[in-house]
Amino acid sequence: MDPIFSLGIQSLWDELRHMPAGGVWWINADREEDAISLVNQTIASQSENAKVAVAGMGYDLRNILQLEPDHGPQKIYLFSMPNHEKGLYFFSRDILCTIEPENYLLILLCANNAWKNIPAANLHRWLIQNHEWTKYHKCTLLVINPANNSDRQSSVLIGKYRSLFGLASLRYASGTHLYDVAWWCNDRGVSAQQQLILEQQDGRWQLAKQEEASVQPRSDEKRVLSNVDVLEGAPALSEHWTLFETNEAMFNEARTSQAATLIFALRQNNQIETIARQIHTLRRQRGSALKIIVRETRASLRATDERLLLRCGANMVISWNAPLSRCLTLIESVQGQQFKRLVPEDISTLLSMTLPLKLRGFQTWSTFCEAVGNMVNNTLLPPDGKGVLVALRPVPGIRVEQALTLCRPNRVGDIVTIGDNRLLMFLSFCRVNDLDTALNHIFPLPTADIFSNRMVWFEDNQIAAELVLLREVGPDKWGAPLTGTSDEKKIINAEHDGQTWRRIPEPLRLLSEDRGSAS
Repeated sequence: MDPIFSLGIQSLWDELRHMPAGGVWWINADREEDAISLVNQTIASQSENAKVAVAGMGYDLRNILQLEPDHGPQKIYLFSMPNHEKGLYFFSRDILCTIEPENYLLILLCANNAWKNIPAANLHRWLIQNHEWTKYHKCTLLVINPANNSDRQSSVLIGKYRSLFGLASLRYASGTHLYDVAWWCNDRGVSAQQQLILEQQDGRWQLAKQEEASVQPRSDEKRVLSNVDVLEGAPALSEHWTLFETNEAMFNEARTSQAATLIFALRQNNQIETIARQIHTLRRQRGSALKIIVRETRASLRATDERLLLRCGANMVISWNAPLSRCLTLIESVQGQQFKRLVPEDISTLLSMTLPLKLRGFQTWSTFCEAVGNMVNNTLLPPDGKGVLVALRPVPGIRVEQALTLCRPNRVGDIVTIGDNRLLMFLSFCRVNDLDTALNHIFPLPTADIFSNRMVWFEDNQIAAELVLLREVGPDKWGAPLTGTSDEKKIINAEHDGQTWRRIPEPLRLLSEDRGSAS
């Protein structure tokens, strides 16, 4: 009979603890000390006659393993691995040089963030190879991976249930240890989407006393978790609503949800990437029954930002100008929905598709042309939706360098240059029908008072054709900002609050005249 090994978490039921021979199990840990502690407790949980081998990646195992005299196997093989990617690829081959792994529990303690810079495709190949290897040699491989971004690692592995028999995360948040099981398959069946609270007593991991011994959680389909700003000051609408002061607090609570409605509040453009990562984590780890909504409380979303949130797993994005009554109607409309769209396992793929241009503000003529050309030629971006190219000619009496001092692009991806007596702007992912709104955000004065002529290109072939002409403009016609205007706050002492431009008050100190010296 093939042996069945146990995970080192006391009082955990067998469905989430057993690891039969012939498979790979993976646990991510936020903290290195928790990973080491789990290794020690797993060793102590094995029987006296169990065959156990531990491989430490970049660790001196003799210094970190704390064996108990009255628990655990009589003999343990220790292996040292270099903290290098190649050490992982030769792991199974090196094990065979020393022991015959049949009926062994092999524990691989990875170095901190060992898989961070390893491509997901390489990780997947490694899993397939070791899955076949453990199946052939009838042994169990437990990978314990300490990493400060366990959510990203779990998202990469969440769909690899054919190569992994178990995937879980041990997270530390606000003084509490959370054990989040994506799935766990063994002789007792399959358990999935479990989140349990753990505690350490006398150095041993065990379930907290308040945890119920139920394998599957109850349904939470009627529950609504929302940022408090979504209701615009109104109280919770019913006993099913729970309000949170921040998106982060709501995200942490939502990690236990199965089918609840989650509503994020978006106030500023710089929150988009954080919210996108949170949505991606929830959708990848908690499944398709969640209803995830983003409500924009101030005008800050571009078309590409909304596309990013939807591709990360949001069911709906509600615009800032929708009244509260309309917002509640839209929230009600997603009830009972199942999310059907494919969410990529690595969010960096989505970010590279929607945020490829990292420049902002004034650029030299050549840099401007190169950046716009890269955008137009990017095949990952939607056709004819990459942005708008605008050429503005100042009114008589205003030099183009002076017009540049009034230009304040405030979003990454909006770039500007001057030359040939024109001010050229490229507004990335801006729709042509939103051009006037964008220009009103960029210039504090009406553009009709500053510029006499405007030309616009928004289709890919139009922009590409104009770029050919722009590259023919010689350096003698290129322009540069006026001296002393490199600092944006020196260009114009104003800021845009999302609706109108407002002057920034400058403190002035009045000096009293010395009457004695004046006389």
